[in-house]
Amino acid sequence: MGTVYPALDGRLREFVEAQPMFFVATAPSGGDGHVNVSPKGMRGTFVVLGPHRVAWLDYHGSGAETIAHLRDNGRITLMFCAFDGPPKIVRLHGRGVATPVTDPGFGALLADFPEPPDVHAVRAVIGVTVDRVSDSCGYAVPLMDYRADRDLLLTSHSRRTAEDLVTYRATKNAASIDGLPIF
Repeated sequence: MGTVYPALDGRLREFVEAQPMFFVATAPSGGDGHVNVSPKGMRGTFVVLGPHRVAWLDYHGSGAETIAHLRDNGRITLMFCAFDGPPKIVRLHGRGVATPVTDPGFGALLADFPEPPDVHAVRAVIGVTVDRVSDSCGYAVPLMDYRADRDLLLTSHSRRTAEDLVTYRATKNAASIDGLPIF
């Protein structure tokens, strides 16, 4: 049986910050849309801003489900798994907001990331207000070795100009697979 904690601090904060990868789950309102789970990674793209606040850099990618779902209803869960060391899973439930690169407040949010990788291809900062922190055993999570971050996302976008990325967002990341707009 897992434990619910009043905040993300101490051991839980250290655990979350040490994970090279986490998963994000969102869903649109109602029962007809697709539930989405996305893996997130790359060192320097996730920060704990306080006992009830986290954020990550959202890069241009193959879809825009998370942003569309947050715009629709704000519901989000982040899950961190121990793939090495003692077994553990930590889930952060809350409400998220996507701040796009075009928003005047984007630069201030970007400053919360002390060592981000190349920010050229960041499309938004996702901020989450955490209202539930829980853990569970993780006994069935496999042991795996972390070798390195992949650099393919950054290198693929490094060939694009700022104008190319505007076009990319407008043509490939304008809506979710269910047709929900992202901004």
